[in-house]
Amino acid sequence: MTQNKEDLKNKIIYRASYRGSKEMDILMTSFVKSVINNIDISQLEDLNYLVNLDDEYLISIKKKESELNFTNSLIKKFQNFKV
Repeated sequence: MTQNKEDLKNKIIYRASYRGSKEMDILMTSFVKSVINNIDISQLEDLNYLVNLDDEYLISIKKKESELNFTNSLIKKFQNFKV
């Protein structure tokens, strides 16, 4: 389980760092690094889903124009996150 959790963390960090636009790379990498060591496996799976969304959708979430139905506060943390 620990190895799977570490593999998932590495996958999330990599995806957050290489999104395609420099601005979103900076935002997502900073956000991921701020939360990744303080969340459980369920939230890691949600974070993995989040970092794989389109940039436009992430922007709409950040601007609170879109609402995802997560069972935890990950979206709120993302919406309130400042680089």
